[in-house]
Amino acid sequence: MAHKKAGGAKARQATRVAGKRLGLKVGSGQEVPSGAIIVRQRGMTFAPGEGVGMGRDFTLFALKQGKVSFSDRRGKKVVSVS
Repeated sequence: MAHKKAGGAKARQATRVAGKRLGLKVGSGQEVPSGAIIVRQRGMTFAPGEGVGMGRDFTLFALKQGKVSFSDRRGKKVVSVS
């Protein structure tokens, strides 16, 4: 009978990985300046609409100043600035 536990299990127990601060940064109806980050996400949970651009890491940001609005288009959540 073994008298030692698996070696790799102990190393994984105490990992404290910092959160990546993902999610909505601005609510619906709020005013945003040009360049403001609206959503930080992994993958395309939210799609960019009118007045919204998308970065390399799927971050959505305002291309112009205006009010943020969320809607559905063909089953996809869309973020727009107008």
